[in-house]
Amino acid sequence: MSKRPQNTVTALDAITADLVAVLVAVTEGHPRIMTIGNAGALPSGPFQFAHRSLQTGLRAWVEAQTGHPLGYVEQLYTFADLGRTGDPGAAHRISISYLGLTREELIREGSEAQWSSWYDYFPWEDHRAGTPAMIAKIITPKLRAWARSADEQALQKQRWQRAVITFGLDGRDWNEELALQRYELLYEASLIPESVRGKGGRDQVVAGRAMTADHRRILATGIARLRAKIKYRPVVFELMPAEFTLLQLQRSVEALAGRLVHKQNFRRLIEQQELVEETGAIAADTIGRPAKLFRFRQGLLAERAVVGTKLPLSRS
Repeated sequence: MSKRPQNTVTALDAITADLVAVLVAVTEGHPRIMTIGNAGALPSGPFQFAHRSLQTGLRAWVEAQTGHPLGYVEQLYTFADLGRTGDPGAAHRISISYLGLTREELIREGSEAQWSSWYDYFPWEDHRAGTPAMIAKIITPKLRAWARSADEQALQKQRWQRAVITFGLDGRDWNEELALQRYELLYEASLIPESVRGKGGRDQVVAGRAMTADHRRILATGIARLRAKIKYRPVVFELMPAEFTLLQLQRSVEALAGRLVHKQNFRRLIEQQELVEETGAIAADTIGRPAKLFRFRQGLLAERAVVGTKLPLSRS
């Protein structure tokens, strides 16, 4: 068998690096993400050596694709798994992802970008009105059947234990921070479109909008990171307008967490931690009792980044 010349590079040898942005906003109590490609992809583009840094490249691509400048940005994760793009013959692609927090603005005319609800992609993650019916009616039976399909009893038990922990089954509490683990479990069980591309079996998938390549996995990672972070860093204020009511702040936290918070405890903690201050103004569009407007105390940002912000998520 002839050997390939050492200096020859084939498509399978090539490695490309994409920069992918999970750009989050909260609008009227709804968590939103910026998408492109008819809402089937996250803003992304190849890293080019002309960029001074990865973050500079990301900002350039996002602003070029969406016309939307990035504010707060942090690196999320680097994905380099083979076989997750849906094209087995494609070059090995590395995705370097970033989480960005902003406020929803009008999209530049002519841009392919749009704002989409992240619960369109993860309907099982929204527990604000209680546990979604699809978990008991669809997801649980399918995961149970998947667990039982394992050849060995030990593996059957292991699979079901993962389902119980990640989806809060058999009396366990729902942990909102396990968004990525839930997505990965559904992927492994071939219950989402991304895991059955080109294989058939689409009648087995559960609801939830698919995304190109591995973008929904990246989005799940961003959701999990942000849900954990709002509990110990005051990043939620990056998503709020300059002035807001305490109810608006509470609804934003609930939108991100996908579950309700205890109203009295929430307000007590906000006051105790001195995260906000009154502006002296009253919200003009409230119904019933006038609501005071608050703003974030910028002088406490550095301190709270160390001390943390604990939010009382309801366990009911």
